[in-house]
Amino acid sequence: MSFETVEGTLNIICTMVMTTALAAILLLIGFWIRKKVSFLTKYCIPAPVVGGFLFMFITFAGHQSGAFAFKFDTTFQSPFMVAFFTTVGLGASLSLLKKGGFLLIVYWLIAGIVSIIQNCISIGLANVTGLEYPYALLAGAISMIGGHGAAGSYGSTFSEMGYPAGITVGAAAATFGLIFGVLVGGPVARMLIEKNHLAPDNSETMDTSVEEINAGHGEKLTNLDVLKNVTAILFCMALGTEISGWIGKLIGMSFPSYVGAMFVAMLVRNLNEQFHWYHFRFPLVDGIGDVMLNLYLSMALMSLNLYQLLDLIGPVLLIVVAQVAALVLLSIFVIFPILGKNYDAAVMCAGLLGHGLGATPSAIVNMTAVKDKYGMSRKAFMIVPIVGAFLVDIIYQPQTIAFIKFFVQGFAG
Repeated sequence: MSFETVEGTLNIICTMVMTTALAAILLLIGFWIRKKVSFLTKYCIPAPVVGGFLFMFITFAGHQSGAFAFKFDTTFQSPFMVAFFTTVGLGASLSLLKKGGFLLIVYWLIAGIVSIIQNCISIGLANVTGLEYPYALLAGAISMIGGHGAAGSYGSTFSEMGYPAGITVGAAAATFGLIFGVLVGGPVARMLIEKNHLAPDNSETMDTSVEEINAGHGEKLTNLDVLKNVTAILFCMALGTEISGWIGKLIGMSFPSYVGAMFVAMLVRNLNEQFHWYHFRFPLVDGIGDVMLNLYLSMALMSLNLYQLLDLIGPVLLIVVAQVAALVLLSIFVIFPILGKNYDAAVMCAGLLGHGLGATPSAIVNMTAVKDKYGMSRKAFMIVPIVGAFLVDIIYQPQTIAFIKFFVQGFAG
């Protein structure tokens, strides 16, 4: 950590290690506050959101007063996300994935249709507010389903086409969506669960299968066993990110690194079940994944600069709020009944609100907050990450490009 004063403002420059340490501290503070404030637990507000938001307002106060500012090195943020999805893949035994079956297809189609609705909302409100179509579309499925990565990519393209605020608008819309996604997901699931008196189906054979397949069998892991499990995670991360890079070059577009890591991990898990290369222990891997996810989101939220969004409160925020309202209403009155109007459906709605407004890690955080209060939904934790991380792009990307080509002149695609 270093300090420098520029024009009367104290700049606090955090190294990547200091940034990570601060994210961990804020995460623990978030858990402590969440434990003390019953409202936060009652409405399933995730701990990293509590800690991250607290610090975000501290940085906002520093900027407004001109007294201090933080500069973070978030180098570890992306590896944390990749590590989490790798552990998701290692938890996906083929025998479990088969149990997703028809419900996975239904959820995938729902997510794809949601992305189309989001683009329609953007165009409709652009006509009402007078916002230019590129900026409006950046507040649609690009930022809501696509997240910060897609927002930055498309925003850069629009900037080169003569819409200079493209990158800023995309980042702002994605940020607003991320914030709303983690704020509404848990409360909506809670409302559905409480209103319909839902509970996990403990008689479901799938839960028994999960316990049998992932059981530790009471064996104590040696240090070498732990090292092998960690090495498997690192190997899947390394190979998976390389594969994602190759796929991106092949298709001529950005391809999420964590998608490759997740699917390599799935392959390793199922091959290991056949050839027994090492003693896989699900509780260990699952615990590592939980830590990685919480650190990722804590770091992502604490490094948001709220003051950079103030000038954009207007049409862009109006569109994002409309997206939030539409998805909440759809989740409650349409999607929840389609998914089966049961406990799994409620948890999946929390997940959809996470990745449908922000990012797939937000979906997992939402579902984890619900799980911690009400119980596990193995179907939700299998289906939502697969759809949110990759499958939805099969529908979202082509239809979004079609919208852009139709409404934005000069877009070459």
